[in-house]
Amino acid sequence: MRTIKTIAVAAAIAALTTATAKADIVIGVAGPMTGSEAAFGEQFKRGAAKAVEDINAKGGVLGQKLQLVMGDDACDPKQARSVAEELASKKVAFVAGHFCSGSSIPASEVYQENGILQISPASTNPKFTERGLPNVFRTCGRDDNQGKIAAEYVAQKLKGKVVAVIHDKSAYGKGLADEFKGSLNKLGVKEAFFEAITPGEKDYSALVTKAKQAKVDVLFLGGYKTEGGLIVRQMRDQGMKTTLMGADALVTEEYWAITGAAGEGTLMTFSPDPRLLPQNADLVKHFRAQNYEPEAYTLYTYATIQAWASAVEKAKSAEWKKVADTLRANKFDTAIGNVGFDSKGDVIGPTYVMYVWKNGKYTYAE
Repeated sequence: MRTIKTIAVAAAIAALTTATAKADIVIGVAGPMTGSEAAFGEQFKRGAAKAVEDINAKGGVLGQKLQLVMGDDACDPKQARSVAEELASKKVAFVAGHFCSGSSIPASEVYQENGILQISPASTNPKFTERGLPNVFRTCGRDDNQGKIAAEYVAQKLKGKVVAVIHDKSAYGKGLADEFKGSLNKLGVKEAFFEAITPGEKDYSALVTKAKQAKVDVLFLGGYKTEGGLIVRQMRDQGMKTTLMGADALVTEEYWAITGAAGEGTLMTFSPDPRLLPQNADLVKHFRAQNYEPEAYTLYTYATIQAWASAVEKAKSAEWKKVADTLRANKFDTAIGNVGFDSKGDVIGPTYVMYVWKNGKYTYAE
């Protein structure tokens, strides 16, 4: 009897402890974990997992541990909406994502309807933050700024060169190409042609022939690494020395894996490299010890979760409206530097610089 009573008391205490213990705060990371842009999804996943690990090691947020769940949108707008709905059903407090602007924009509507804060580490289309959704933020820059920086580089550093502009019809690619073209034209430079390509094709010989006939020196791409890499290789096969210029979607070693030596000299815009910041030395060392290079959006995703967690602590609440107000009213120390957010949710922090691919690595251009 005594043993039965002891067991019953112990069970009651355990039940009480479980009932009164603070539950985990569930957060999500969403991006292309599969598909042609899976390299960027891996960056998201690695950065998010490490951020959660480090935050939990220091006691979590508001005394609660973070639990990370992942969503794979494959950079497809319809799938992104489904992922957003699935994350909402899991009662996430916040989502770090998505990667493609064409995914972030429809997903943000689902998050808004469900009271979920969204901070994208990578979606650069201006429309993302121009719709007035109070739950939407980004730790990366915008294409109107990125396109302007690229156009100024062409006008100043590549003066007199023949320029053509192509895009892949995506929200990201078309938006970026439009911004580049508009800025270029304002600087008095007229493109040789402006046209769309079909992503997923293997043969771009018609485009390459057109660029060769127009004697194009600089071909600006609003699009992703696979198409860019194939176009560069096919230009070299036709003996062309034309420089491909792109943007942040080329910031992955997979681009060089596609191009090989043909990618030498490719130019691209991206924010200053956070791997070079002194405060990130141990963080970078951690990833490299796992034989993983934390390039591009790895540390941007880490910083995204850092900023959210800091805002939650400062607001003393994970409720999205309070966190959103706190994000807009303060600055936060993160892996990408000290950042804040304006009224639209756009980051106040690092701008864009020009990079060049050399010997299989990208570095700052002169």
